[in-house]
Amino acid sequence: MTRKLFVTTALPYANAAFHIGHMMEYIQADIWVRFQRMQRDAGAQRVVHFVGADDTHGTPIMIAAEKEGVTPQEFVAKIAAGRAQYLDGFHIAFDNWYSTDSPENVDLSQGIYRRLRDNGLIYTKTVDRFYDTAKGMFLADRNIKGECPVCHAKDQYGDNCEVCGAAYQPTELINPYSVFTGSTPILKPSEQYFFKLSDPRCFQFLKEWLNTPGRLQPEMVNKVSEWLGENGEKLADWDISRDAPYFGIPIPDAPGKFFYVWLDAPVGYLASLKNYFEKQGIDYEAFLNDPSAEQVHFIGKDIVSFHLLFWPAMLNFSGHPIIDKLKVNVHGHLTVNNEKMSKSRGTGISPLRYLQLGMNPEWLRYYLAFKLNARVEDLDFTGEDFVARVNSDLIGKYVNIASRCAGFIAKKFDGKLASTLSDDAKQWISRALNGENGERQAAIAANFESREFGKALREIMEVADVANRYVDENKPWILAKDESKTAELHDVCTTALILFRQLTIMLSPVLPHVAARVREFLGDDAYSWEDTQGERVYAPLLGRTIGAYSHLMQRVDAKMVEDLFDKPAPAAIAAPAAVEAAAAPAAEASDIEELAPEISIDDFAKIDLRVAKIVNCEHVEGAGKLLRLTLDVGEGRYRNVFSGIKSAYQPEQLIGKLTVLVANLAPRKMKFGVSEGMVLCASAKDEKANPGLYLLEPVSGAQPGMRIR
Repeated sequence: MTRKLFVTTALPYANAAFHIGHMMEYIQADIWVRFQRMQRDAGAQRVVHFVGADDTHGTPIMIAAEKEGVTPQEFVAKIAAGRAQYLDGFHIAFDNWYSTDSPENVDLSQGIYRRLRDNGLIYTKTVDRFYDTAKGMFLADRNIKGECPVCHAKDQYGDNCEVCGAAYQPTELINPYSVFTGSTPILKPSEQYFFKLSDPRCFQFLKEWLNTPGRLQPEMVNKVSEWLGENGEKLADWDISRDAPYFGIPIPDAPGKFFYVWLDAPVGYLASLKNYFEKQGIDYEAFLNDPSAEQVHFIGKDIVSFHLLFWPAMLNFSGHPIIDKLKVNVHGHLTVNNEKMSKSRGTGISPLRYLQLGMNPEWLRYYLAFKLNARVEDLDFTGEDFVARVNSDLIGKYVNIASRCAGFIAKKFDGKLASTLSDDAKQWISRALNGENGERQAAIAANFESREFGKALREIMEVADVANRYVDENKPWILAKDESKTAELHDVCTTALILFRQLTIMLSPVLPHVAARVREFLGDDAYSWEDTQGERVYAPLLGRTIGAYSHLMQRVDAKMVEDLFDKPAPAAIAAPAAVEAAAAPAAEASDIEELAPEISIDDFAKIDLRVAKIVNCEHVEGAGKLLRLTLDVGEGRYRNVFSGIKSAYQPEQLIGKLTVLVANLAPRKMKFGVSEGMVLCASAKDEKANPGLYLLEPVSGAQPGMRIR
């Protein structure tokens, strides 16, 4: 049966540009959508509709528009006009991007309200609402801040706490104040409309709905269940109305009253889908009633109270057919160096600046995906980790395979791949694509499906590791020098490119732009997950003439990452400067060696530094300080190097590691043999007082023989 998916992300509030947290969520959803669209076999075919919209209503937008001297609609339109550069820039492919300020949303929101009213779940009562006397208006929940009544976090909004996630009434805030004037608001009576969430019917429904297997993560079931109480005693009725002046959708038959923004905002998911279907000629009602249809939300943990209490109750008691097919995937926040993002502290990241710096959007897509899992955990962005992960995996392991082998196919075989493969080549392909528990493709697919993206990418990189070992052991650059090895060279390079193609297919949900370039290079059509199985693994490439290879991705420049972060505000800079001044005298007495005399670039260019792999290491009999290193420097032979690092390392600690070798140092004849170079180590100025030695290790992914420049 065809699976029909309606996928959404949280709607961004249309008072500002996208921030990096939005990009994380949209990238996560986009990867999942692209994976679903790759399932084209008869047993798992999927049709996916991926829609989003701007959340446009509420007092903040009304006030912001007033300040700029424009209408709310004009203000929102200006924000919406800037969305495409972010979405296109990070290859996020929504089918439709719409607005909650739309005819469809008015119609759907008012229809849901009427059905809730007819079902006995809407009532009115006069309540005290916060009123800003300086501004002369009632304050919406998001126009009031104060201390959370549950966890006592400061500066929380009047509807829910962004720290603990609790939902409450604005009158429950401790020490409330107006965000407009900073004054303490007064309480003023007003007739308001309420959704009766405390109704026993709501409790019974929510308890069953939340505990339906596969609906949402277990930790979220537990958290939201706490908000229900044992018998629904913790469920409070929900104020769904706001007084004029207000930018929003009018409540039917209630002059001067508007829907609270959180009533119509989630309806915006449906409005965007309806708008898209109208443009595509798809039957909206038929889709909603189709047993194979599903709605899948991707949202952050700070808005779960709306999506897991109010929204499902609204859908259910308005008789909406999608409720039984609704699933919610909740993720944590994005932090920087384990701190909440803050421009004033220099821990903010602008996605637009990322693009303007020329940083590859697929670096970020890969890095975020590598850290994402199905649990509700915060994801931390660290500059050094970002550089190391991308350069190691994408450059050192993935792209490196094609760059090492494609040139030989072009030069030696006029771009034509081998028509058959040796048994050894087939065994290597099988070894790469089959792990300890069977086919890796199945495990990778299961991890993508369950949003365990990090696990999926680690499995994919294990395939890349095997592919690189295959190239390392067969050394096509050596085979190319021997005319008698031409057939073997053809076999090896074809096999390597087959494995490269498999990696590309499996990475294509994460790296869609690179995958498109690889398809062009290899002459492939659109990839499906079936292409990772059976004869489709290698048969399509055998005997094919491929295009010219061009480099697919550059390494991350650490300077770019440094420029990416928001600069700290002046006040934040002052304190470190004072600390630096106080620490200066101690620095003079440090154990860091003084810099050597200046040299020219020509002097440095004379030193040939190479990545070397330590294939063996052993003690040297009769030498108290030396270890004998056997090094692979990509020359087709091994080098013998003696190094005085015995005090810091045992031989078994070093075998298999990468290090840095001065490769053009004249050989030195020693008592124990000839030393063909020198490995690099770091140490303190006074090695007797501070005897630590630290062998230099390139980041994983660097290959033996690569020159260090």
